[in-house]
Amino acid sequence: MEATTEPGAPHGGQHPGPDLAGRVALVAGGTRGAGRGIAVQLGAAGATVYVTGRTSGSERSEMDRPETIEETAALVDAAGGRGIAVQVDHLVPDRVRALVARIASEQGALHILVNDIWGAEIEWDKPVWESSLDTGLHTLRLAVDTHAITSHFALPLLIETPGGLVVEMTDGTDEYNASHYRVSFFYDLAKAAVNRMAFALGHELAPHGATAVALTPGWLRSEAMLQAHGVTEATWRDAVAQTPHFAISESPAYVGRAVAALAGDPEVARWNGRSLSSGQLAQVYGFTDVDGDRPDAWRYLPEVQDPGLPADVTGYR
Repeated sequence: MEATTEPGAPHGGQHPGPDLAGRVALVAGGTRGAGRGIAVQLGAAGATVYVTGRTSGSERSEMDRPETIEETAALVDAAGGRGIAVQVDHLVPDRVRALVARIASEQGALHILVNDIWGAEIEWDKPVWESSLDTGLHTLRLAVDTHAITSHFALPLLIETPGGLVVEMTDGTDEYNASHYRVSFFYDLAKAAVNRMAFALGHELAPHGATAVALTPGWLRSEAMLQAHGVTEATWRDAVAQTPHFAISESPAYVGRAVAALAGDPEVARWNGRSLSSGQLAQVYGFTDVDGDRPDAWRYLPEVQDPGLPADVTGYR
């Protein structure tokens, strides 16, 4: 894949996607949403993708949603890659250790790790003293402990091959989160912690020729979000009449293409330790969302939505 010399230098149009044939990825938390979008786009670039999560077959996680890891793996296959579904609770160290041992045995390498594990119910807009302590601490465990456990076991395999990439998925860029309260004490803390993980991992991985980044999608049209708005991916614009700022939203494929672009960039180390967004990377690598647009939610939010201006995505898509 063609890469720009300077981060932030835009391409003039869509470029062919990266070639990730022969690359092995682990998308931890790939059942739905951004994780599914990332797994599928890595598959579209030719990668072998291990898709993990708790919802498998008839078994559901506490999120109680119907999407399964097997469905994601099948979508990876259909996109042109190889999808391998493995049911894993990433809070259980022995399960994660066994997962990495299986990848090492079957593939002999791991080139891309995407830590997208989340799956927590959130108490919104409650101060810490009114929040359920059990729920809040469980949120932190699902959002932070899972990422640390997975990195602990997966990174020794990843650094065996120079050029490895770790993507810590979060919500909000460092810049945005530093000056904006993120809906609750526990959610705010969880997302800031994940951003910081990428910074710390960047320092630890650099001597081994590997790169770590934090990556956030914008307003994501996940399965749950589409359902909440009573629309599908094909009809999502129908929701804009009731929720005008939904016009800046993006499909899970968009952030998936961002990860694939990073994985295919021979100069990916220039981003090491950085906090990135799908809209930002689209301007650099030239990929688009499925509708051909390049929404940039993390410019739009502070410049339009947060100041209370009327919804207008002109110049932001």
